[in-house]
Amino acid sequence: MNKVLVSLLLTLGVSAAAHAAGPLVGDAEAGQAKTAVCGACHGADGNSAAPNFPKLAGQGERYLLKQLHDIKGGKRTVLEMTGLLDNLSEQDMADIAAYFSSQKMSVGAADPQIVARGEALFRGGKIEEGMPACTGCHSPNGAGNAPAAFPHLGGQHAQYVAKQLTDFREGNRTNDGDSMIMRAIAAKLSNKDIQAVSSYIQGLH
Repeated sequence: MNKVLVSLLLTLGVSAAAHAAGPLVGDAEAGQAKTAVCGACHGADGNSAAPNFPKLAGQGERYLLKQLHDIKGGKRTVLEMTGLLDNLSEQDMADIAAYFSSQKMSVGAADPQIVARGEALFRGGKIEEGMPACTGCHSPNGAGNAPAAFPHLGGQHAQYVAKQLTDFREGNRTNDGDSMIMRAIAAKLSNKDIQAVSSYIQGLH
């Protein structure tokens, strides 16, 4: 009986200590040294030159960490990242997220011919179809909501944003959680809508 009690107390003690320690804290300086492979596609500071690779600079730390976990765990499929995260520890991913989050995202330019339509969708949604404005989660300036893990959009490549919206709409990307927020919103967007709002986002800052 005494052995059982001691074992139980030790287990509770370890559990309490783990809880007190809380989530891992990323170290941006350590993360920079771990991003050499990432830089090949996303740029050394997280501002990718190629429009099909997302800019990671200035992205919310919590959002980045979730994407790393989802990609590594198979909840989100990104063919270009196959196997790249396999050898990373929890601390490695936290450090990488902290580094890219500490950088500043560059801003592109919106297509002037479709910017008005894009702005109307981003700021007003499609109320008649029950689609809310993007600003509700991603803020009026596209900075996102870091504590809620809603991504920073302002300045992101239009080509990348368009692909993600299309993938959400077609069910090819499903890691927006059980509430299916992005899948429900993207389902109400036409190809022209996606092109316009993606272009607007690229120039938003």
